[in-house]
Formats: sequence, C-alpha cells, structure tokens
Amino acid sequence: MRHRIAIALAIALLGLPTAARADDDAGKRVAYGAGSAFGTLVYAPVKASVCILGAIGSGFTYMVDSQTAGKVARSSCGGTWVITPDAVAGKESVHFLGNTAPDDGLHAAAAPTRNR
Repeated sequence: MRHRIAIALAIALLGLPTAARADDDAGKRVAYGAGSAFGTLVYAPVKASVCILGAIGSGFTYMVDSQTAGKVARSSCGGTWVITPDAVAGKESVHFLGNTAPDDGLHAAAAPTRNR
C-alpha cells in the first residue's frame, strides 16, 4: 500500500512540471489550489482544537472577568480558518489567532488619571 501511494505521488509530482511548462499560469493555479486543499486539511483540525480549548478556557475565565473571556474566545476562535490559494502564493497572510479588539469598533476609554 505504501508503495502505491509513493508511486502515485511521484507520478503526480513529475507531471506538474510538464503542465506548468505548457501553461505556466494554469499550472501555478493548479499547484496553489492543491496546496490550499492540502493545507486546509491539515490546518483546520488544529485550528478547531485550539478553538475548542479556547472556548473551554473562556468559560472558566468568564467566572472572573467577562471582558477577558471575550478576548480569549476571539483570540482562539478568530483568525483564518481556511488556507486559500492566495495564502499559498504569499499574497495573503494567515492569522492563526484572531484579533482581540472588540468587534463593534468601540474601544474602552482610557482610565482616568488622578490628580495628586
């Protein structure tokens, strides 16, 4: 079974350069698409695991501070979930962790300073 997989992989890899020579743009698109599919198959389960653990941690954090719990949840479950062909090509960045800023665009006011 391992030999068949290795042979199929070798044939696929040897066939890519000929397809790329025939139409370079189409070959790159195919390679980026394949890299995107494979990357998402590997990346998505890891990202889902981090999100689940972050949600559990966020639940415990909520008992102490609800704002921090929201940041934990946004950080662990936010960010990139799918590896796109543009990400494989380097045109787009992949963010494993999400932004912890509030979604509504309102930022907390600065703490008032005390006059001494």
